[in-house]
Amino acid sequence: MTRSRTAMLAALTLVAGASGTALAAHSASAGAAAVPCTVDYKVQNDWGSGFTAAVTVTNNGAATSSWSLGWTYAGSQKVTNSWNAKVSQSGAAVTVANESYNGTLSTGGSASFGFQGTYSGSNAVPATFKLNGVTCNVDDGGSTDPDPTDPPDPGGPSDRVNNPYAGAKVYVNPEWSEKAAAEPGGSRIANQPTGVWLDRIAAINGVNGGMGLRDHLDEALTQKGSGELAVQLVIYNLPGRDCAALASNGELGPTEIDKYKTQYIDPIAAILADPKYAGLRIVTTVEIDSLPNLVTNVSGRPTATPNCDVMKANGNYQKGVGYALNKLGDIDNVYNYVDAGHHGWLGWDSNFGPSADMFKTAATTEGATVSDVHGFIVNTANYSALKEENFKITDSVNGTSVRQSKWVDWNQYTDELSYAQAMRDKLVSLGFDQNLGMLIDTSRNGWGGTARPTGPGATTNVDTYVNGGRYDRRIHLGNWCNQAGAGLGERPKASPAAGIDAYVWMKPPGESDGASKEIPNDEGKGFDRMCDPTYEGNARNGNSPSGALGDAPVSGHWFSAQFQELMKNAYPPLS
Repeated sequence: MTRSRTAMLAALTLVAGASGTALAAHSASAGAAAVPCTVDYKVQNDWGSGFTAAVTVTNNGAATSSWSLGWTYAGSQKVTNSWNAKVSQSGAAVTVANESYNGTLSTGGSASFGFQGTYSGSNAVPATFKLNGVTCNVDDGGSTDPDPTDPPDPGGPSDRVNNPYAGAKVYVNPEWSEKAAAEPGGSRIANQPTGVWLDRIAAINGVNGGMGLRDHLDEALTQKGSGELAVQLVIYNLPGRDCAALASNGELGPTEIDKYKTQYIDPIAAILADPKYAGLRIVTTVEIDSLPNLVTNVSGRPTATPNCDVMKANGNYQKGVGYALNKLGDIDNVYNYVDAGHHGWLGWDSNFGPSADMFKTAATTEGATVSDVHGFIVNTANYSALKEENFKITDSVNGTSVRQSKWVDWNQYTDELSYAQAMRDKLVSLGFDQNLGMLIDTSRNGWGGTARPTGPGATTNVDTYVNGGRYDRRIHLGNWCNQAGAGLGERPKASPAAGIDAYVWMKPPGESDGASKEIPNDEGKGFDRMCDPTYEGNARNGNSPSGALGDAPVSGHWFSAQFQELMKNAYPPLS
């Protein structure tokens, strides 16, 4: 899978003049409509260590009410400030979003903005610009191969866009929407897009008369209409699933890798490959909470579990993920995003790098390659705050670093956005696509309500400073089950920050993380004490109380009290 390729686009012809200008160039015989957008990037002033630039983007495609422009520098350029647009940067990747007053781009319409930057060495004009995920300054000239400098994928030319969420609606699951709308006040969010969880083989055809995968895709075609639409699927049924917990154990035993392949992944792939669904952008989030367990919860670690040792020894997590990426990555309109945990799990030095290496291993197993990975998703079904604004990892109190506080506990990150952007940079350095995109699940990390701090904590010591200012009000970062006080987070949104393809609600709000007491079921889901409000914890949560809500049903089942809690504590608040 190559993120920069689209079916419309072919030869790239950029002219970088002596004045530092990049302009679209195309033959006189090709109509202007063949170029979906053009970007005029001009360096206006350059004083050797810094510069100012003016950029004009022209949209030749369908009209849009918002836009995002991206490019990647080849040198050391860093944007320091901007005007008439919101410019952010992660590593060499720059993302520009419109202001409220210049978001509309009609067909043939233009928008201009400027910025100031610094650099050392050369100040080359970027080679490629993308407007809402589509490469600009490119004339297709009738070619069937999108980019002659980009080798064809084994499956033939692909029409994947850079960001499947850009310029697209996202599928609203009618089964979740109906439950949400039936709750008092639930109509305020019932039309939000959420993930469709395929958490067992039976879910492919539908459970207890519910919608199966084809049903969801058929409904997605109806919702799509004449525009673009992304469908979010959670691929979640590994052998020996969730080896470090019990609430989300799966139906397949540790050795049932062949059953996973032939009875789970193969049928899903066959349905997604149906030409009927070729017009959908199908986002797959692959095997939540799996690969990081092989780093953090195995022998030699204080949080080791025998089940994780088994899965590391037999390699079936890596084989399963690799097989899924390979099979699904062969389908031109599928976008694979692999789970990458969250900052409160992998943010420590001892976990961060080894986990990235593990992701690379899985992405090159069972015939998969890194090009089968479109991006990664973090914080899925978790509660880590998107942005902690009242303290930074570089802060200190009376000479003591924030990293030494009990809450941060030597972590390198304080929130999900900084973690996601850093993990993205690390993965690119390991050979993943330089345009790799990240998703952040914001379904339950809003932490609003009356308990939300309005400023930093007292500077009595580092703990009062951090605890008084942190938005995340969990007792411990390791708490993950039906957390009391949690709220809905940022609403789903495309291209919200540098390197981030979207904020998503992959975990449907109101679906339980696990039963607060043992409940017999035929779904293979056990009882985990971390879902018990009376539990006093274990090594993975610093032997702290679980912070879980009581009277919770089995994981995935509707939990009205949790849904009401999430709405009450939403941030941004619900209107």
